[in-house]
Amino acid sequence: MGRGLINKYIWIIDTLQRYGRITRNELGRLWIESDVSGGEPLARRTFYNYRDGIADVFNVDIECDPATFEYYIKDTGEQAGKLRNLLLDTASMTGMLSDAGAVSRRIVLEEVPSSRTNLPVMIQAMKQNRRVQFTYHSYTRVNPTPGVVIEPYFVRLFKQLWYVVGYNVKDRKIKTYSLDRMADAVIRSEEFAMPADFDAEGFFHDNFGIMTSRGVAKDVVLRVSSNQAKYLRALPLHHSQRETAIHDDYSLFHYHLYLTFDFIKELLSLGSSVTVVKPPELKAQLLDELRRTLSLYD
Repeated sequence: MGRGLINKYIWIIDTLQRYGRITRNELGRLWIESDVSGGEPLARRTFYNYRDGIADVFNVDIECDPATFEYYIKDTGEQAGKLRNLLLDTASMTGMLSDAGAVSRRIVLEEVPSSRTNLPVMIQAMKQNRRVQFTYHSYTRVNPTPGVVIEPYFVRLFKQLWYVVGYNVKDRKIKTYSLDRMADAVIRSEEFAMPADFDAEGFFHDNFGIMTSRGVAKDVVLRVSSNQAKYLRALPLHHSQRETAIHDDYSLFHYHLYLTFDFIKELLSLGSSVTVVKPPELKAQLLDELRRTLSLYD
């Protein structure tokens, strides 16, 4: 499939997202004015073919309201919407970078561990509800662990790394694995049944990052400098984030989550721009980490 066709798909999806609902005539008028049309009108048959292609490639269903003859994107839930936007952003970025040409040396990218090999394996295993076996090179162990067998429940992207959450058959518990630390991942013949009450989206609901906790989620209040507050407004730390007070030199942000080490590391990375107001146990954990760090420089 050519990049030009993908760009046309993306243009149609973006246009429908911006307008919400639009007739085919209105869409055709915007189409002819766009760069992707090449000056050619959007014929009825072509539009229907593109609509089918969009459903196949991006899993986006475009439907028509028979009462108004307006086209719109079918709502498939928040999580499906996030995946759709990720696919669209990735495709758009790939197209832009491919067209960079002479300025490619002036585009600086961040190195990201690749999951191209293991992510398709996990997705295929989830589709078939089959177990996966792999060798795992944990960051915390010297030697790799061979023959790990899991029932993959769902995959998650966090800080540019893909993880799979699944039931470890040997340990009889749900665990999280980083896909970039796997080797020799294969789909086994044994099938499994997903627990009827398992909620993938809710699994990390009160957690920050990929660590989970058996404790109790806490109400957290952070005092954040005015400059750092701008970043948190643009990119919230957690979905529970609420800004409850704004002052000239600081803001107060409230959260409800578990006090996992992932969250503590995130707060430490923000340095002096963030101060924990409550709970006291989070203050104590941060102070302990700071003292350990300072002791390395004594």
